[in-house]
Amino acid sequence: MAVIMALQESYRQDAFGPAPDADAIEGIARDTIARLPAAFAQHLGDVVLIVEEEADDETLAALGLDHPLDLTGLYHGRPIGEKSSMESGALPDRIHLYRQAILAEWMETGVRLDDLVRHVTIHEIGHHFGLSDDDMHALEEAAAD
Repeated sequence: MAVIMALQESYRQDAFGPAPDADAIEGIARDTIARLPAAFAQHLGDVVLIVEEEADDETLAALGLDHPLDLTGLYHGRPIGEKSSMESGALPDRIHLYRQAILAEWMETGVRLDDLVRHVTIHEIGHHFGLSDDDMHALEEAAAD
């Protein structure tokens, strides 16, 4: 696994300069959130955005995944429609973006990095709102404008 990551980093550095760091990916994700329609953006203020190198073993096991490059993002929390005002003491909802998996998909697909990060971010935001895949695609198009 470390060899794969080293090759990915080396490939990007040799061909295109240094691979985007966590701050660059977070910047794209935050720009995506800023472009969302106000009806969505106003409900994201308490959601924490976290960019990590890769998903941990516990997260992968819980999702039945074998390899950290199989997971580009994850929403932790309960969709808005399932929340109750009677709940208290819960951790804030979180969106995790996994840098190494995003970079691997970017290299494999050739999709622009900002488009890929936007897609993953919107997908995870969609889980926060309990949206269908079709609704997520519509939201992604709205954020691209």
